[in-house]
Amino acid sequence: MTDRREQDAIRQDVRKRYAEIARAGGSCCSGSKCCSSDAPAKPDASIRLGYAEDDLAAAPEGANLGLGCGNPQAIAALKPGETVLDLGSGGGLDCFLAARQVGDAGRVIGVDMTPEMIGKARANADQGGYGNVEFRLGEIEHLPVADSSVDVIMSNCVINLSPDKPQVYRDAFRVLRPGGRLAISDVVAIGPLPDDVRGNSAALCGCVAGAIPAEEIEVLLGEIGFVEIAVEVKPESREFIKDWFPGSGLEEYVRSAAITARKAPPRSCCSSSPSSADAARRR
Repeated sequence: MTDRREQDAIRQDVRKRYAEIARAGGSCCSGSKCCSSDAPAKPDASIRLGYAEDDLAAAPEGANLGLGCGNPQAIAALKPGETVLDLGSGGGLDCFLAARQVGDAGRVIGVDMTPEMIGKARANADQGGYGNVEFRLGEIEHLPVADSSVDVIMSNCVINLSPDKPQVYRDAFRVLRPGGRLAISDVVAIGPLPDDVRGNSAALCGCVAGAIPAEEIEVLLGEIGFVEIAVEVKPESREFIKDWFPGSGLEEYVRSAAITARKAPPRSCCSSSPSSADAARRR
């Protein structure tokens, strides 16, 4: 665990990098090869991650920044009327896709710590006329969201950037309603990362250096109180990860994964009591 000063330095590096991406209109390369070489707002980059062409075409222009490591929509199973929270919402792509699924009776909240991204996402929402979507400035470790107020939490390749992942998941647990669920695409480590990678700012901002093993995520979620935990590593993700740092070989150390879990509903007041039939038999 890093100390507070180190955590703040990491957040500043990430915030600076993604502010550059927002101003550039896409691509996390910004002068260094820190992400996919085909990322600059090209639909093909997101199609490789599992998004449908029709969905991308329906999103406001500029919302698809070509970022991410998967498609959380594919595992979220969103329903009309649900309240959805997107951690690290960027230009708002996943929020706008979620808004179509939850409908006018539903609500979508995007949280991002980069003011430039929030400004971009809000402009995209205005452009697309999304009245059921809002974007809030904040850190995913300390969400500007009320307790037990959302049904689903999504995130796409963002939690690996946090210097305090346990706090991210603890706060996610706090804001979920009982029975609420996680639907997260993120990068996980499949082997020990070299020391020179762990300390590399570009590799951190490029979604590699901050990755932790799938097994560690499973244990962490269980300790917090989540149930029905699953971390499904995607072997095929090696093919697009190798383009993030061409020629570096970092694709041998990390993979994309689908992370799902549920906040258990409270137990019934009578769940541990004997059934009425059992009671009748004893009388």
